[in-house]
Amino acid sequence: MPKINFVTSQGDIKTVDAPVGLSILEIAHRNNVDLEGACEGSLACSTCHVIIDPEWFDLLQEPTEDEEDMLDLAFGLTHTSRLGCQIRMTDELDGITVKLPTGTRNVQV
Repeated sequence: MPKINFVTSQGDIKTVDAPVGLSILEIAHRNNVDLEGACEGSLACSTCHVIIDPEWFDLLQEPTEDEEDMLDLAFGLTHTSRLGCQIRMTDELDGITVKLPTGTRNVQV
């Protein structure tokens, strides 16, 4: 089964099984990784913002315009930022490393 490496804001790494077809957000929630996802993956917030390791970034599908609009609201945006709810795990992404930002902007809180 493919794996994903989550790097916490403190620098700790948690490697977990990543079933093909699930989003990074779903995988995080199944494995008690602290990735918020306030809108439950409906592309209505930026709280599942993750930073993709640069070596993996070009393997991802291009973000949609809606995702780019939500990313504009993300805390700590970088050039390899994506929303975890919009990235589906594939065999090609086995071993991907994603970093959790140090904060989030949840306008509903």
